[in-house]
Amino acid sequence: MKPIKTPLAPPAIGPFSQAMQTGNFVFLSGQLGMNLETKALVPGLEPQIEQLFKNMMAVLDAAGLGLKDIVKTTVFLSDMNNFATLNTIYARHFGDHKPARSTVQVARLPIDALVEMECIAVRE
Repeated sequence: MKPIKTPLAPPAIGPFSQAMQTGNFVFLSGQLGMNLETKALVPGLEPQIEQLFKNMMAVLDAAGLGLKDIVKTTVFLSDMNNFATLNTIYARHFGDHKPARSTVQVARLPIDALVEMECIAVRE
């Protein structure tokens, strides 16, 4: 196993890696809409979703991968009423590529984020 780390995305909030590679698979830890410089969440749902995609892409890039290499995402929402907004932004980022996905509502996310996303990518 090989940890993946980049200074171009916020560091993990705890004792875990931004991502881990094993074989051809890269497992990204949950990404939040956290601004890299301020280490604070960007305000609002849509900006948090956009920022988490930026953070996720930075970690994927450090692994030599991109969004097209993602095979599975898991999305955690603080409120399922935000599902449609998530889908609109998600579809814009992924385009015709449609990874498998689970989306769940949770009681609370780290630093009171509105959304968190983790993913599994594969190097072919």
